[in-house]
Amino acid sequence: MQTDKRTKALITTSLLIGLILSSLDQTIVSTAMPTIVQQLGGLSLYSWVFAVYMLASTTMMPIYGKLADVMGRKKIYLSGMTLFLLGSALCGLADTMTKLILFRGIQGLGAGALLPIAFTIIADVYPPERRGKFMGLFGTVFAMSSIVGPTVGGLIVDFFHWGWIFYLNVPFGAAAMLILLFSLKETISTEKRSIDWWGALTLSGAVISLLLIPVLSSNHQSQGSISTELTFTMIWLFGIGAVLLALFIWIESRAKEPIIPLHLFHIRAISFSHIAGFCMSAGMFGAIAYIPLFVQGVVGVSPSIAGYILTPLMLSAAITSTLSGRLMSKASYRAILVPSLILMAIGFLLLSHMHLETTRWEIVLYMIVTGLGMGAVYPVLGTAAQNAVVPALRGVATSSSQFFRSIGGTIGVSVLGVLLTQQMAAGLSTSSTAMTGTTAEQLQHFTDPQVLLDSNSRAALPAEILHTLQQIFSDALSLVFLVGAIMIVVSLIASILIGPARLVPKSSTTKHNLSQ
Repeated sequence: MQTDKRTKALITTSLLIGLILSSLDQTIVSTAMPTIVQQLGGLSLYSWVFAVYMLASTTMMPIYGKLADVMGRKKIYLSGMTLFLLGSALCGLADTMTKLILFRGIQGLGAGALLPIAFTIIADVYPPERRGKFMGLFGTVFAMSSIVGPTVGGLIVDFFHWGWIFYLNVPFGAAAMLILLFSLKETISTEKRSIDWWGALTLSGAVISLLLIPVLSSNHQSQGSISTELTFTMIWLFGIGAVLLALFIWIESRAKEPIIPLHLFHIRAISFSHIAGFCMSAGMFGAIAYIPLFVQGVVGVSPSIAGYILTPLMLSAAITSTLSGRLMSKASYRAILVPSLILMAIGFLLLSHMHLETTRWEIVLYMIVTGLGMGAVYPVLGTAAQNAVVPALRGVATSSSQFFRSIGGTIGVSVLGVLLTQQMAAGLSTSSTAMTGTTAEQLQHFTDPQVLLDSNSRAALPAEILHTLQQIFSDALSLVFLVGAIMIVVSLIASILIGPARLVPKSSTTKHNLSQ
């Protein structure tokens, strides 16, 4: 795809706007949700506002990737952006929690195209020696958006109607669409290519069925145990998901134009980068989810401050994300990933040693170490996958990389959440002598970390019981971070097995350096 500098700048700007909208969405909505629930009611449906968005976007990622390879990047990206903006406008108009969840699903269906297709277009527009720089830039923007999101969400809720957290997407998204519509020129083959709709259908069913299991489990973990009825539901979902997944693999092995070509997994840079991305996401999202819980529940900071506690993590990640973009044109993927994941594993081990006496500055230091390791990983893994295939399969390779990371994050947060609740229950049972005078029902209630996070609940607890609960909570979170560290080590091993692949061949790197 040959384009001049001005056109490339316009394309990059439009894609960056889409990336910012997509990455801001979750953090802005998280900040505004207490106000939304207060006005719309439906507290029991709270988590589904996020779950349905995640299910829809994750399910659509590989499908969009294939459609982009068959029908063109621009058409699919603009279609996804249109759905995202339609869902955003409808979310702002929602007058019940049920409608909000439905419209979030529509928004998620569109969001599934924004990240993978944007990265695919970048790979089409820029040559390998410049591509890494922009992949790193996109990673930096994503990290910075996570910092800005809570502030923007808080300001909108304080001074405007909460619906504007969704309406805000529309003018910026429309501008991005217009820029891309007139700037991106692509040549689409006139050859008639079939689309594997049966593969898309079975993959969607399998993903939704299997991801509903951790979602349902996570929604009920505050109860300390899962009901028999829910257990049977999850068994049924697992069975349905397994059957549909097997059917999907069978269809893909025979399809002329498979949604996810199975031969791609024979390429080391793809198969091991997907494993690394899955495991890294499972551990990383655990850190993002549970560090604020520690500082609020154990250290005792206010919820408003806890919302910004991840800023050192994200700022340090932004630094190495930018640096990784420049390193990719000079070093192999493995040479960047291995030290990054080692540093991230060290960070997780430090986090696992936090206790009641850990100071805020120590927590900040641990997050900086973790973030410096984290920042380079996603840009490098995504680039490794998309650069391992021919341009005609670039959409599939890029979207499948995003797909496995999204699944890993969803499963990781759920599994670590269940582990946290179980450890809380086990800690309470062994510390029952220190909590004399409490009933079995109260002990069950104490397994919910919300008891420590709610200022009113904390104030109502006797000092001895509060100290005991904080100790149990701290010990439980230590195990959570330790399991996260193990996931990072698995990701490290997978990164080593990626092999010596690199974005720019050594000979080209030498010529590029000499030209400078």
